Amino acid sequence: MKASHFPPAGTKGGFTFAEVLAALVFLAILVPTIVEGLSIANRTSVVAERSGVAGELAENKLNEILLSSTGTSASAAKTSGDFGTDWPNYRWESTQGTWAADNVNTMTELNVEVFFPVQGKEHSVKLTTLLSGTSQNQSSL
Repeated sequence: MKASHFPPAGTKGGFTFAEVLAALVFLAILVPTIVEGLSIANRTSVVAERSGVAGELAENKLNEILLSSTGTSASAAKTSGDFGTDWPNYRWESTQGTWAADNVNTMTELNVEVFFPVQGKEHSVKLTTLLSGTSQNQSSL
């Protein structure tokens, strides 16, 4: 006699109500978790992409400020602006002042910070460099 792989005649195959209910409860727990994970991954990728752009913009602005420097003194100075229609929603702030850790050479600390929004929250990238008194005077030549 051969063993049959089919259910005996007269019985119906399928899932019980308890099995269907258990599967629905499992999905009700799993789907929101997956959606939240995808949302976090998307937000992280947008922040990373915009941080890269902001870093490039900050570097360009820092170089622009260094090239246009007229050998100003190390007194505190603050400027700000945006990047126009080429880079909407990106804005920058620049501060210049005496470097607090230097008591001998009176070096100047130059900071450029670029701000950008991601999903209603503002993020920023900040670049800093130091200028010696001789490099400030050379830039004005």
